[in-house]
Amino acid sequence: MPETEADKPLVGTHVVEIGTSVAGPYAAWILAALGADVVKVERPDTGDDARQWGGLFTDGSSSTFHYLNNEKRSITIDLKNEDERNWLGEFCTSKADVVIQNLRPGNVDQYGLGAEDLTAQNPRLIYCNLWPYGNTGPLKNKPGYDPLMQALGGIMSVTGEIGRPPVRVGPSIIDMGTGMWCAIGILAALNRRLETGKGCIIDASLYETSLGWMASPVATTQATGEIPGRQGTTARGMAPYQAYQCADGYLIIAAPNDGLFERLAKVLGHPEWTNDIRFDANLKRFDNVDALNAEMEPILLTQTCEYWRGRLDEVGVPSAPVRNTREMMSDEHTRALGIIQQLEGEAPLQMSLPLSFNKVRPQLRRAAPKLGQHNAEILDKS
Repeated sequence: MPETEADKPLVGTHVVEIGTSVAGPYAAWILAALGADVVKVERPDTGDDARQWGGLFTDGSSSTFHYLNNEKRSITIDLKNEDERNWLGEFCTSKADVVIQNLRPGNVDQYGLGAEDLTAQNPRLIYCNLWPYGNTGPLKNKPGYDPLMQALGGIMSVTGEIGRPPVRVGPSIIDMGTGMWCAIGILAALNRRLETGKGCIIDASLYETSLGWMASPVATTQATGEIPGRQGTTARGMAPYQAYQCADGYLIIAAPNDGLFERLAKVLGHPEWTNDIRFDANLKRFDNVDALNAEMEPILLTQTCEYWRGRLDEVGVPSAPVRNTREMMSDEHTRALGIIQQLEGEAPLQMSLPLSFNKVRPQLRRAAPKLGQHNAEILDKS
């Protein structure tokens, strides 16, 4: 089915991104991928910090910048220049439906581009602040990055293996998660504006996202009085529910309910496990997981991941091999979903939105812009 304008529901929405690094640009990218026209404001000298991050493609551009900024247009503005600041303020209030900013706390207000100033000039404007620590509290003026929030918010305390040093979750889940919260808030505000005609100010932060992801450990602490620790690949209160080593790698097996465990036990050649008083209910299996694993691990080591995955698929027990990035990209199911896309020419493969509309996934149309690529197009014609 060919893509239509209806498959990009934000066509006609105008967004200004005064941002850098990951979180703000990711929020704006979501809107751009949904069809919004996103104008990215960058420093004239070096541009977005992310232009210098990650691996470099053959043209010298950054892999990090590419995945965060395709579908956008780039202009350069010197915020220390009063005339350029005034132009940007006028552009935001007269042309934009949405402004997203994630500069260091205090910067946009210092330049007269803060939420209060711009929404006072245009009450229909939706202005989204993306802060490190939020808009209140003793840390509100401090800068912050993804690993700081994973540490301070408690995520590192429940990530990794017992007895090992703290580890950061690999993908930037705080940055990208905060970008998603901003996009959700903006979409909600756009919907409300249809009814009221009024915009609003949205505040999100990296720290609040980190806290939000800790809902389950917080609930556990309240229920049991215990502080949850690192769990490796396991999940509290469920067993078997973890990675097991096979002859050629690791396989996640998820059989936490009694019916699934009965099928798993038969596949592994030990149907009698279901009658063992240590293993005949999920919570008992969790309490005796070390004993259960001691039974399972030698058996699983005798065959490959694909062998066991095939046997478990036959009886409906969920499992998945632990794959690297290249293996994930070349997977038949990944390719079938069409989520990894490529623009015409030599452009690198890029991840598209994990959403479809009318069974059609929004297609990538524009590669990440060069610094100031659209200055003439926007600055001279607006």
